[in-house]
Amino acid sequence: MTPVAWMVGIGLALWAAVEAVGGEAVRPEAGYALVAPLACGVGSWLVTARVHASDPAKVTGALLVGFGAKALLFGAYVAWAVRGMGLRPAPFALSFAGFFIATYATEAVFLRRLFAGDVGRVNRDSSEFT
Repeated sequence: MTPVAWMVGIGLALWAAVEAVGGEAVRPEAGYALVAPLACGVGSWLVTARVHASDPAKVTGALLVGFGAKALLFGAYVAWAVRGMGLRPAPFALSFAGFFIATYATEAVFLRRLFAGDVGRVNRDSSEFT
């Protein structure tokens, strides 16, 4: 299974669990809370894997640029979700934090394996593991 599939699978499984346990108390906030962390986590992985495959020395710079872009994006997304869409802050923030941690913990595991050379080869065309 590829890192992207793992991130999406874990995110969707957690979302289903949160929805099953929280029910109406977390609906629709939990769904919207998953969107930004998952999209950014997947995008970050794809960019990092491609940069690593072409020139590993440039990975730190790519990660730094990505960090700044994600900080701005997450701030704008949270403000838009709570103020613009009128989502309730507590269920949104708790769900967002949980999905953020889960997505980036999953990405960190795969990045560690990528940097250690333990994951096999990175397919340069798909930026995923072969």
